[in-house]
Amino acid sequence: MTKILIVDDEVNIREVVKEYAKVSGFECMEASDGLKAIELVEENDFDCVILDIMMPELDGFSACKKIKKIKNVPIIMLSARQEENDKLFCFEMGVDDYVTKPFSPKELVARIKAVSERHKNQQVLAYNYNGLKIDINARDVYIDDEKIMMTPKEMDLLIYLVQNKNIALSREKILRAVWKYDYYGDDRTVDTHIKMLRHSLGKYRDHIVTVRGMGYKFEI
Repeated sequence: MTKILIVDDEVNIREVVKEYAKVSGFECMEASDGLKAIELVEENDFDCVILDIMMPELDGFSACKKIKKIKNVPIIMLSARQEENDKLFCFEMGVDDYVTKPFSPKELVARIKAVSERHKNQQVLAYNYNGLKIDINARDVYIDDEKIMMTPKEMDLLIYLVQNKNIALSREKILRAVWKYDYYGDDRTVDTHIKMLRHSLGKYRDHIVTVRGMGYKFEI
């Protein structure tokens, strides 16, 4: 479940964001000032922090700097200020997005989802399953510390399966994600590449499970 922190000194803003976020299945915590926000970030792991700029006790700029020193958490700034310099200053501090008031709660929730997902994908760049190691950044695969060779498409397929581990994926979905286009013809190309991938993985081939009548999944 996505866990977010809503930081704003206006109660109605926090309530509106919380209402829409909970509909999307988010777990929400609140803070009315920057000092409380820092305290909550120290005590909890959040997937995203929504941070107002103009607040008592400690403004959003200062709170953002301190939060970034504590944890690598995505931050979306909320502000009634639309000056370009404010936005540039925020992005230079490492803010992930900047939303001006008044805003659409639905759009904000969509931005939270996008920022959180992007952050998670960036965070998980390496997987280690006993003797099977997959370095996504370097696009390298090791079996018992020995690097193995794969075709580019095998690597694309393995990365997609691993990033969606324990999820049953249809052949059509795999084709769209890995081959980057809608495929309406023969989907046996997926089966062929799965066979090649299993061969490359050797004794770890059983991580790739056939889902009868549907497709495949990378099972842990």
